[in-house]
Amino acid sequence: MKLGIVISTSDIEATWNAFRLANFSKKEGDEVKVFLTGKAVDYEEKGTEHFPAKNEAEKFVSAGGAILACGTCLKLRNKPGDNLCPMSSLKDLYALVKESDKVVCF
Repeated sequence: MKLGIVISTSDIEATWNAFRLANFSKKEGDEVKVFLTGKAVDYEEKGTEHFPAKNEAEKFVSAGGAILACGTCLKLRNKPGDNLCPMSSLKDLYALVKESDKVVCF
């Protein structure tokens, strides 16, 4: 299955759970892409001891998962893209939705 996960929340627990789902899905053999938009592009700074979203994102990327992030949302926050939050576009979000068998939003 091709799974698309869209994260738009600043709620770090939800973001952590989204990345946990992404990791579980990868282990099940699925192709998974995560797209970050809005306040979700700040997830790396929001992690806590109980909800280490950045750790889950690192596991996801290490397992071959793809993370994309809204370039406009990053620019509005004066953030450069990096491997855990790479600059992408709405065209990439559209492709994720079009190509996915299922899309889950957090």
